[in-house]
Amino acid sequence: MKHGLSSLLTILLVGASFTLPTTAMAGPKPSPVQHTKQENEVILKENSAQEANLKIETVAEVVASTTEPMNGKISFDENFTSRISSPVLGRAIKIHAQLGDRVKVGQPLLTIDSPDMGSAVADYRKASADLDLKRKALERSKVLVDGGVVAHKELESAQADMAQSQAEAERTKSRLHNLGINHATFGNESFTLKAPMAGMIVDRQVNLGNEVRPDAASPLFVITNPDHLWAMIDLPERDLSKVSVGQTLSIKVDAYPDEEFQGKVQSIGTMLDPVSRRVQVRCSVESKGKLRPEMYARVTPLSMSQQKVIRIPNSALITEGLYSYVFVETSHGHIQKRRVTLDLQGRDYATIKDGLKAGERVVTKGAILINSELAAGK
Repeated sequence: MKHGLSSLLTILLVGASFTLPTTAMAGPKPSPVQHTKQENEVILKENSAQEANLKIETVAEVVASTTEPMNGKISFDENFTSRISSPVLGRAIKIHAQLGDRVKVGQPLLTIDSPDMGSAVADYRKASADLDLKRKALERSKVLVDGGVVAHKELESAQADMAQSQAEAERTKSRLHNLGINHATFGNESFTLKAPMAGMIVDRQVNLGNEVRPDAASPLFVITNPDHLWAMIDLPERDLSKVSVGQTLSIKVDAYPDEEFQGKVQSIGTMLDPVSRRVQVRCSVESKGKLRPEMYARVTPLSMSQQKVIRIPNSALITEGLYSYVFVETSHGHIQKRRVTLDLQGRDYATIKDGLKAGERVVTKGAILINSELAAGK
C-alpha cells in the first residue's frame, strides 16, 4: 500500500514539472540597447535640412610647407618670349596678324612703307655696280702691267679701289641681311616684319597708318609660348634659408580656387632690395593651359624632404579663446566636436599638428551652425 502511494506521488510531481509556465523559466526580458549621446556631440536626423546644408570631407595629407604662402605674380617665361620692334623707320601699311593668333617662324606680321628700306636697297645696288666697275678696272690694270704699258703702282691702286668697293658691298649686303631680306630676291622697297619664333601674339601696339620707329619705347608685337610661364615672388629676408633652387612649390590663383598648380624654384636673386628687404625668386610653373601672365598668385614652398602633414580649409575651424576645434563625423549622423592644435594657418588652409588623422571626415561647411546648436543644447 505504501509502495503504490509513493509511485503515484512521483508521477504527479513529474507531470507538474512539464506544466510550469514558460514565463517562469525564461526569466525577465532584457531591455533594448539605446545609444547614449556623448559629450560635445550633435546627432543629425536622417534627411534633415540641417544635414543637407553641411559639407563633410575626408581629411587629406599634403607635403608640408616651409613658409607661409607668399604673394606672387605669373609672368612671361622670357626664354620663350619675343618682343618685336621695327628695325626701320616707316609707316604701317598692312597688318598680317591679330591679337591671339598663333604664328610660325618667319610668318609675316606687318608690312611697312620705309624710306630706310629704300635707302638700304639703293646703297646695295650702288655698291654692287661700283664693285663690278672696280673689278673690270683691276683686270685691265693686270693686262697693262703684264704688257709693260703702265707702272706697277697703277695695279696696286686698282687693287686698293677693288678692296674698298668690296668692303662697301659687303656692308650693304649685311645691312639687308640684318633686315631679314635676301639680297638676291628683294623686289619693292616695302619692308615686311616677320615672326622670329613660333607662339601666340599676346600684345599688339600698332595700327594701320601708325609711324613705327626702331627706338620706340614699346614693342609692336609680343609673341610667347603660353605653355611656359614664370611665377615671380619677393622672398622676405627672414625666409631666405627656407627656399633653395630646385625646391617644389604649390601655386594657387583666384581664377581656380579649388585647383593647385605645381612649380619649381629656378633662381634666387643675389641682392636684397634695400627698401623692402626682400629678394626676387623666379619659379617655373606647370600652367595646364589655364594660367595667364599678370595673374596674382599665392606661392607656398614645400618641404624638400616631402614630409606629409594634414591640411584642412579654414572654414572647418572653430576658434574659442586660445583653442581651435573641428567637428568630426564619428558615424553617420553623429558629429563630435574635437580640439586640434594648429601648425601653420594661411589665408585659405591650415595644417594640423595634433588632433586629427588622415582618413577622418570633418565638417568643412556649416561648422559654425553646428557649434551654435551644440552651445544651445547645453
